Amino acid sequence: MKLAVIGTGYVGLVTGTCFSDLGNDVTCIDVNEAKVEGLRQGIIPIYEPGLSELVIRNYEEGRLKFTTAASDVIPDSDVVYIAVGTPQSDSGAADLSAVWKVVEDIAPHLREDALVIVKSTVPVGTNAKVFEMLKKLTGRECHCASNPEFLKEGSAIDDFMYPDRVVCGVRNEFSEEILQTLHAPLLRTGKPILFMSPESSELTKYAANALLATKISFINEIANLSEKVGADINDVRIGMGHDQRIGFQFLFPGLGYGGSCFPKDVRALASLADSLDLQPKIMRAVDEVNVHQRASLVRKIDAYYGGDLAGKKVGIWGLAFKPKTDDVREAPALELLRYLIEKGAEIAVHDPEAMENIQQQFGDKIHTYCKNEMEAIDGADCLAINTEWNEYRTPDFNKLKSKMKAPVIFDGRNLFDLGVVEKNGFTYYSVGRTPVDPRLT
Repeated sequence: MKLAVIGTGYVGLVTGTCFSDLGNDVTCIDVNEAKVEGLRQGIIPIYEPGLSELVIRNYEEGRLKFTTAASDVIPDSDVVYIAVGTPQSDSGAADLSAVWKVVEDIAPHLREDALVIVKSTVPVGTNAKVFEMLKKLTGRECHCASNPEFLKEGSAIDDFMYPDRVVCGVRNEFSEEILQTLHAPLLRTGKPILFMSPESSELTKYAANALLATKISFINEIANLSEKVGADINDVRIGMGHDQRIGFQFLFPGLGYGGSCFPKDVRALASLADSLDLQPKIMRAVDEVNVHQRASLVRKIDAYYGGDLAGKKVGIWGLAFKPKTDDVREAPALELLRYLIEKGAEIAVHDPEAMENIQQQFGDKIHTYCKNEMEAIDGADCLAINTEWNEYRTPDFNKLKSKMKAPVIFDGRNLFDLGVVEKNGFTYYSVGRTPVDPRLT
């Protein structure tokens, strides 16, 4: 099939690239000329494992193209995907201005038998509005469907190619048949493709993300309780997770969730409920707990030093909101960096992928951007861990201790065994576990 994918952000680029790898003729469209030219040269604007290789191969083999000229592509396209951003507005609702602009732009060029698919994460009722807009602009009823994405940053290629399920919101058999054909190569393992109304598909996306966010906020609230009562959250988590009704996924304590999806989607769902005169008490609480949890290391460091960090060197491991991405949107590290800058600390940071994004935000307010994790703790008064990159999990503790000014670690991801850090002479604060601190004995 000939596909046009409008938007080359995270969702659009992954979607277009993967569909081209399945043999489709795909053109990705974006208004940003520099981004488009960069993609033609193999410059990928986001970090996602495996994506660069996939883009370059399919581009070189002619199945994947990039352009700013939508009017040249839309008339020949069987399917047009809308995959533009829907950022959070000041009210907490999704900003759909980019979606409406795309609808206006493509309407004059759509074939009568083309299918427009909304891939962007949008509030319930958006697809119906797209349908009505296209009807008004074209003078006919256009085919319009929803196909929400369920991609995790860091494993998006596998999530696309081996989905748990494919959710499609359709109005007629024509749309259903096209979506069935498009996704057939992905469903050979027997995983289902679920057809439902566009409204149900839109709500499914938000509801799924909101429930996963709820699990994260819940386990973090229990972790904070564990610290107060002397329990070990890892034992509690294991005791819970073996209950098949609960499971282990998203049941890891830490610094909360960040990124482009969970914070925005939880707030958008709450905003939708507000607009319908409902009271989204759970969603508001999930967001509140998460915002509080992101500052967990800030509170621990502030308490340990009595708020006096002027001139102290803090080494930071991890800046992205999770491993295998360079995304720092709503990352817990941002809370810590702002605090340390305010307190006049000397800051040295390391992250395998997110350094450039942090540098764009903070510039020389951060003293040292380090080429490896050991450089970041050279002469440091303490180490703070925000992201659970694999390269941080098994350090040489003797080397770590010899390079640091003081053997103090604040770990927001519970990477280390309490007995190991105690044996090696470290003061160690983690999440939901009793601190290892000689001052407390």
